[in-house]
Amino acid sequence: MDQVLLVIHLLVAIALVATVLLQRSEGGALGIGGGGGGGGMMSARGAANALTKATAWLAAAFFLTSIGLTILARQNVNEPSLLDTINEVDSETGISLPVARDTDAATEDDGAPQIPVTDQ
Repeated sequence: MDQVLLVIHLLVAIALVATVLLQRSEGGALGIGGGGGGGGMMSARGAANALTKATAWLAAAFFLTSIGLTILARQNVNEPSLLDTINEVDSETGISLPVARDTDAATEDDGAPQIPVTDQ
């Protein structure tokens, strides 16, 4: 399932880049300027509308496949989230305490991690 969704995602990404590159620049910044009268279905304006709609559909498909890949990747992980391990709450006081992340660090008798000192 992961592989199929990844291939679809890559195809959508390539198609999205192609449709963006095929669109005609409208001249000014933020779409200001450009010209254009005319009105048939496949006139220059009609082709621009078709490319705009295709870009919108491909962008939506890109976002959906991105979310789908994220969900599938998250299901394959058995580790807790980083956000789940940031703080632990002391059951007696209700104060949140930071969780030690480095278990290999040398500790004193009081449990505080030691900073290694090197001679220079």
